[in-house]
Amino acid sequence: MDFLSLTPTYAMMLVRLAISIAFTWLIIDRLYYAKSHRRDFRFTFMLIPVAIFFIVFFMIFVLEDMKGKTSMGVGIGLFGIFSIMRYRTDTMPVREMTYLFITIALAVVNAVSVEVSLLEVLLTNLVVTLCVWACERQLKLGATKLIQYDRIELITPERREELIADLEKRLGVRVTSVSIGAIDFLKDMAMLKIGYEGEHADREVSHITKLSKSQLTEF
Repeated sequence: MDFLSLTPTYAMMLVRLAISIAFTWLIIDRLYYAKSHRRDFRFTFMLIPVAIFFIVFFMIFVLEDMKGKTSMGVGIGLFGIFSIMRYRTDTMPVREMTYLFITIALAVVNAVSVEVSLLEVLLTNLVVTLCVWACERQLKLGATKLIQYDRIELITPERREELIADLEKRLGVRVTSVSIGAIDFLKDMAMLKIGYEGEHADREVSHITKLSKSQLTEF
């Protein structure tokens, strides 16, 4: 029964898909998530490359028989794929944007490497993974939280020790750094980004020091 058998092309696709998923998981789970603990981004980084892999792979084989339209169609498709990184609803930190680009790039490379041997595909994925690992070793990323703070009289430089002591007492962690963002003297409130040691961060806030009105309700 031919409809139950896999064509060589589809079998080759499954092998390359397995390679793509394996290296994507290694980069995201072992390198990214180990530091950031962002479950929402991990979900995105694992699923988007799978979808893009299928889109690119089938795009190539559907268009390959169309006279002279393969390269143009693939080019337009890739332009649309990479444009999703620009048209997004929430602001994404630069580090997360880099990981998204890497996972998408690996998916595309693995999907278009039809004429490349599996050894060369594995080496390409390995080189990218090693580059990410080397950069992560140099990146000192600690746990951070963004909080609304009511005792704005403590945000002055001369009372910094009192500020840290008050934060440690309220949060139950050892505060290593404090950055002051937006200040509202009418409401006696300031936005603080704190670095701390203790429990893992559930939400890494990157470089954000000011929130919009809609974001203020999340903290």
